[in-house]
Amino acid sequence: MTKDINNISKKEFLEKLESYRNGSITRRHFLNVTGLGAATAVLGGTVPGLRPTPAFAGDIGDRVVLATWPNYHDVANFDAFTETTGAHVQVNVFGSNEEMLAKLQAGATGWDVYVPTNYTFEDYVKEDLIEPLDVSRLPNYDAAAFEPRYAEAGSVNGTLYGVPKNWGSTGMAINTKHNDGKAISSWKEFFDITMDKFSGRTVVHDYQLTTIGSALNYHGYSFNSVNPGELADAEKLLIAVKPHLFAITSDYQPPMRNGDAWLTICWSGDGKQLNSDIPEIHYALGSDGGEIWSDYYAIPKSSERKDAAYALINFMLDPNVNVKEVLTHGYPTADSRTYDMLPADLKNDPIIFPAQDLLSPLEFGAAVTLTDPNRAELMARFKSA
Repeated sequence: MTKDINNISKKEFLEKLESYRNGSITRRHFLNVTGLGAATAVLGGTVPGLRPTPAFAGDIGDRVVLATWPNYHDVANFDAFTETTGAHVQVNVFGSNEEMLAKLQAGATGWDVYVPTNYTFEDYVKEDLIEPLDVSRLPNYDAAAFEPRYAEAGSVNGTLYGVPKNWGSTGMAINTKHNDGKAISSWKEFFDITMDKFSGRTVVHDYQLTTIGSALNYHGYSFNSVNPGELADAEKLLIAVKPHLFAITSDYQPPMRNGDAWLTICWSGDGKQLNSDIPEIHYALGSDGGEIWSDYYAIPKSSERKDAAYALINFMLDPNVNVKEVLTHGYPTADSRTYDMLPADLKNDPIIFPAQDLLSPLEFGAAVTLTDPNRAELMARFKSA
């Protein structure tokens, strides 16, 4: 162990290791903050992904870079891909679609595959940042296997740009042991309890769509509103809430798990992961609104390893691989082939596959929210307040 490793506690080290395994932090960040750079060779056999990559990996190269969301993959699938192709999967994590768009607009991301959400495709196509997909290079893709409402956003003007990964909802997760065993089920309750007995214990996303959308729902407005007056009401609420927050972050699992946070805006798969490990953490959808969404695998125009990109997407579309993803991350699949392979308890799980009446108040994100200047400026003012 290096001197740097001795400067962090065992608890901190294990938390960073878990975040690395979940894909929440990059390999470089893990090595830097733990001081393990010099010890990589020693740990290569015990920490997946720290092994040196092959110098030659056939036709697709020695690596593929995936930009994705936190806690969103089974890392064993990446190891299997590496064993099959020789190409190491390097994972970069982002916290919002705005962040992803900004990085692609700035150029030179190094990404080969990324995971955009349904409402972003029009802008990616308009700005010529996304590669049209050649389905002949994706033999595991079967368009007929996917539920249309979770697949259609991946096509723009008849051209396919993204193939479905998962769908899900955006709700709230609360540690009920701090609320007399009671859950909550509305954004009115969420923000009111934050400014009361949960002060200092709530997390909101570093993501304007969901954070502003939830504040809009509090007032009974549309999750996607760009109406200046309605946004002003949402901003007033968020500024009032800001001093009562524990954090503004899209990687909220660590504080919810260690007890620093008791309440968070939450994606459904994270809600399932937290509830499975800590049953007193309850996930619920807002009766007054929220988001239903679908994510996709796509290739940025700037990718310099397109053979590797197609290989990774095709590998992840294999139902035998995808079912392992669902079992790990707890997000529902739009692929009927994968769904048929899931155990009955998952198909009947109310977090993963909620009842239709609970989904009815939710909205798919609207394309206008991604680039609306009023929403972007509101989020900036909120974060700097």
